Amino acid sequence: MADSDASIQPPAAEALPVFTPINLILLSLLGFIIFTRLRPKPPVVLPKAPPPTVFRVFTPPELLPYNGTNNMPVYLAVRGKIFDVTPGRNFYGPGGPYENFAGRDASRGLACGSFDESMLTEDLQAPLDTLEDLGRDEIEALQGWEERFSDKYLVIGELVPVGSEKAAKAKESQA
Repeated sequence: MADSDASIQPPAAEALPVFTPINLILLSLLGFIIFTRLRPKPPVVLPKAPPPTVFRVFTPPELLPYNGTNNMPVYLAVRGKIFDVTPGRNFYGPGGPYENFAGRDASRGLACGSFDESMLTEDLQAPLDTLEDLGRDEIEALQGWEERFSDKYLVIGELVPVGSEKAAKAKESQA
């Protein structure tokens, strides 16, 4: 028996090829991962900051050009506060559903839920609309709109009547 055990030799270890299809796939995947981690990233480009907006006093004729035409910003007034609604240009600018309010005092139209031009003051030289004839529901609706605008847009000015003391002071300071 000892002779038979001595004659049985373990099989010789075979050398397996290194470049098998699975090894090539894994090597390619490793190379791709290393490349994506180490390649230079393009520099981060920050958007250009908008020009600073200075709080100022507007009269209705001075507010009118700010209706989104001729690359102008879009402003509208609610209860004497002027909001920069340029970020909502699709709604308040030319072609938008609220375009009648752009560059105008939108208080009465928003309070009444009407987008008609008849809700806007026609005579821009006339005194501002006091909204005294509005009912309780209309005042509440207007307050809701004002809160919504205050949360979403910047207040950039105050609407005052033509010929008021504030308008005269503002004109003097601009000159």
